[in-house]
Amino acid sequence: MSIVTLIGTRLAEPGAEFVYEGEAEGCAGCPYRSQCLNLESDTRYRITGIRENAQTLECAIHDGGVRAVEVEPVSVTANVPSKGAYAGSRASLAGPCPYVECPSHEHCVPDGVSMDDDHRIGAVLGDPPHEVCHLDRGLSLVELDLEN
Repeated sequence: MSIVTLIGTRLAEPGAEFVYEGEAEGCAGCPYRSQCLNLESDTRYRITGIRENAQTLECAIHDGGVRAVEVEPVSVTANVPSKGAYAGSRASLAGPCPYVECPSHEHCVPDGVSMDDDHRIGAVLGDPPHEVCHLDRGLSLVELDLEN
């Protein structure tokens, strides 16, 4: 189900993904707060549509203003410990990783997923993109369903 929210006009492209990080300092006193701050913090969303004939509204954060878009929460591809990683099970991330040059780093520390929370695995995608884990972790690449 789509949610209608406001996003910066420069970012308002169908298919674009973002992680909503909550209220910014410039949001205080804004008359559009209830339309703009209606998403769940630290959650990844995809823009599914742009509201036609909606006006661009002034915004203290976005220099080009904001406009109404439809968004949906999306799943996140992540590396989780292989033990017990199967579709339908619950898993959390293995923990932080300092190896930012590793081809798996974006999956070991994905945007929009807390290290402390566990999520339902929607699908097991296979092996991670790295050849060797520098932390010697046994990992599987999965799709986490963040809505559950």
